[in-house]
Amino acid sequence: MPGGSIYVQQDEKFTGASPQWYYEKYWREGAKSRQRSRAIKAVVGFAVGIGLALRFGVDYSALCGLAGAAIAAGADWWWYWRSFRATAVWRGKRRGETITGRKLRRSLLRHGYNVLDGRAIRGQASIDHLVIGPGGVWIIDNESWSPDTEIASYAGRLFFGEKYGTKVAKPLIEAGDAFAELLTKETGIPVRITPLLAVHCGMLPRGGVLTAEGLTLLKPRLAAKQIRYREEAVLTGEQIEVLTRTAARELQRS
Repeated sequence: MPGGSIYVQQDEKFTGASPQWYYEKYWREGAKSRQRSRAIKAVVGFAVGIGLALRFGVDYSALCGLAGAAIAAGADWWWYWRSFRATAVWRGKRRGETITGRKLRRSLLRHGYNVLDGRAIRGQASIDHLVIGPGGVWIIDNESWSPDTEIASYAGRLFFGEKYGTKVAKPLIEAGDAFAELLTKETGIPVRITPLLAVHCGMLPRGGVLTAEGLTLLKPRLAAKQIRYREEAVLTGEQIEVLTRTAARELQRS
């Protein structure tokens, strides 16, 4: 087993397996347990439905009971399905940049923002998304950690579980500075870029947003909201167009 002792004989079925493989394996093995739990919740929902029907004098109490059972079972299924789907990027089943790009376009294009995907400075930094609009310029990358990784800030330092997050924050901040320098040089428009990191799997604080070491980490669904939160317009429509054309010309696709 990864991380195990060389002095302890290992079970062959665990040898060479990744955390993602373990996760999916345990998920499949837990199907019967989830089904039993769902059946119990459905029975409770049935009883609650009948109880409410009797309490308020509603006819067809049996139908109310069935409705209660269906709601309980459906809610339980949705909860587990949602938790499993939330790990899809970490498990390699979905692409984080595709998810975030779609959410950015859906929310920002109609508000005058432009979104460029997969951009890089030749031989230097690369990012997943470059957003240019009335509120300024942002770069957004996508990352994913195991579901039990706690992402937190202590005394201004970023942590992923017990590991420092500087190695994650610093490159993205440097990429933003490099992009800003290039765009400013080529257009003559002073540019300051704000870096964001879309976290597809991992335990962010309540609210889904965390800022530490100059970097804001957030759930992908909150990226567009975070960008639009800056209500003050710092770029005109003409400047947005010039910056977008320059970025499309000077930044190669990564």
